Amino acid sequence: MRIIIVGCGKVGYTLVDQLSREDHDIVVIDENPSQLDIVNEDLDAMAIVGNGVSYQTLIEAGITETDLLIAVTGSDEQNLLCCLIAKKAGHCQTIARVRNPVYNNEINFLKKEFGLAMIINPEFETAIEMARIFQFPSAIKIDSFANGHVELLHFRITKDSPLNGERMLTIRSKYNNNILVSSVLRGDELMIPNGDFIFRENDTVSIVGMRQDAISFFRKIGMMTNRIHNAMIAGGGKISFYLAKSLLKAGIDVTIIEMDRDRCEKLTELLPKATIICGDATDQRVLEQEGLDKAEGFAALTGLDEENILVSLYTKGASKAKIITKINRINFSSVIHALNLDCVVNPRIIMADHITRYVRSLKNSENSGVENLYKMEDGKAEALEFIIKEKSKVTDIPLQELHIKKNTLICSIYRDGKIIIPSGQDTIQVNDAVVVVLADYRVSDIREILEDE
Repeated sequence: MRIIIVGCGKVGYTLVDQLSREDHDIVVIDENPSQLDIVNEDLDAMAIVGNGVSYQTLIEAGITETDLLIAVTGSDEQNLLCCLIAKKAGHCQTIARVRNPVYNNEINFLKKEFGLAMIINPEFETAIEMARIFQFPSAIKIDSFANGHVELLHFRITKDSPLNGERMLTIRSKYNNNILVSSVLRGDELMIPNGDFIFRENDTVSIVGMRQDAISFFRKIGMMTNRIHNAMIAGGGKISFYLAKSLLKAGIDVTIIEMDRDRCEKLTELLPKATIICGDATDQRVLEQEGLDKAEGFAALTGLDEENILVSLYTKGASKAKIITKINRINFSSVIHALNLDCVVNPRIIMADHITRYVRSLKNSENSGVENLYKMEDGKAEALEFIIKEKSKVTDIPLQELHIKKNTLICSIYRDGKIIIPSGQDTIQVNDAVVVVLADYRVSDIREILEDE
């Protein structure tokens, strides 16, 4: 596909990086030449200096032959206008980043009136992901499939976990017959485990199943399953606002600590049920005074990665809270992983994953296209959901008879309101929602998981 990305800040760079790896023809537009120099040096994309709202600039970028335009400048209004002009000039699909909370309740109207394929708000999407984790604190990440009926939950094995030293073959029979281990990250190596695999301390494990089955599994291995009752948030930015709003709606008490007095007054107005503290969230005395030792959830959401990491590490030793750390940088992932932080979120990665999922769906056949896509463990693997729309060479044949590529696991089949953890005798049928985890290659159609005949 030919894709134009307007805006080459941190988000734009991340999109260029991720989409160019998907073998798309990328053109990036920005008014700042130095930003584009970085793209020319590091990435496989064509760079154009100019204003993405300009019709002439879009023509120079090849808008008439473009399949998709993504506008991610720092201005919501500029992004919307850019998409509108692109639709008129090139009749392509368009995606706009819109971050201002003022527009959040008007997303459907804006999407319809501007003819947008998608409006993406990275701060809102990040907050939603964090809220899911606070409501199921055993997990460090939760991905949802089949309209929320099937979940992929990621958790870390501790030294005292009964899974430490356990063999894969005994997991389902000993703990739960209705969940399936889809992958394990050990150090920098991601594995799709077989029956002889032995779990070790610090392994990050991903399981697939329904929520109630996951709850049963976590209880049996001694992990907390009840949602938190209160949360402390360090920093009062957009993500904090969206997160607090979501948690308060779920009946969870929220305390926000923010240094800027004007922002505190605004948050008090916007979130009357939250407790807003004007203070330095990186000051341990402030944290202690506001009851950190009693906090069940803690989110480090200041504007600086270093502050978020430090306050998270301090909180880890000072409380038993479920800790979520926001980190914007993506080029030090190995260092961050070594810090053994509880749960890390990156708004840019979350946004890029949403857009990659949509772009991949545009390439699908009508037979069994990608409905959902989640990158796993820094892109080492992917979890995909396919909706089977018609018969093909993957349907009505026992899975054990299909010649499935290595590093591929069919994790679940959702059919008629029930989840099937598949065995070799099960089959894929029309109208099924099928979740597949794979590593080392990419697909846009479920038939691509089969070996070439």
